[in-house]
Amino acid sequence: MILDCSLMATGLENLRIYVLAEELEIKVHEITKKFPKDEIYRSVDQMRRSSSSVSNNIAESYHKITVKEKERFLSIAKGEAEETKRNILKSARENFLPEDIANDIADQYTDLLKGTNSYIRFLKLNDLNKTK
Repeated sequence: MILDCSLMATGLENLRIYVLAEELEIKVHEITKKFPKDEIYRSVDQMRRSSSSVSNNIAESYHKITVKEKERFLSIAKGEAEETKRNILKSARENFLPEDIANDIADQYTDLLKGTNSYIRFLKLNDLNKTK
C-alpha cells in the first residue's frame, strides 16, 4: 500500500498553536518564580496548571480521529488559555508582575486564541471537503 504523503500530518511540533502554547507555558512558569511566596499555592499554582493544560489539550486534540473530538479538546484549550490570560492581567493589577510584561503575554494568548479558532475552522472545512 502506498501512502499519499500530502495527506500525512506534519507533526505536532509544526503546529503553530502548539508551539506558541508551549512557549507561553514556559514564560508563565518563569514569571511566576518571582511571585510572593504566599501566592505559590494560589495564583502561581493555578496559572501554571492552566497554562500547561493549554498545550496538553492541543496535543491531545492532535491525535483524535474525528473533528468533533478534536474540537472538544481545542475548546478546552481555549478556555484554559483565556483563564491564564485573565490571571496574568490580574497579577499585574496586584503588582506581582510588571504591566508591560503582563500585556505582552496577554497579547500572545489572544494570538493563540485566534489561531486556535482558525485551526478549528480549518479542521471543519477540511472535514466538509472530504464528505463532498
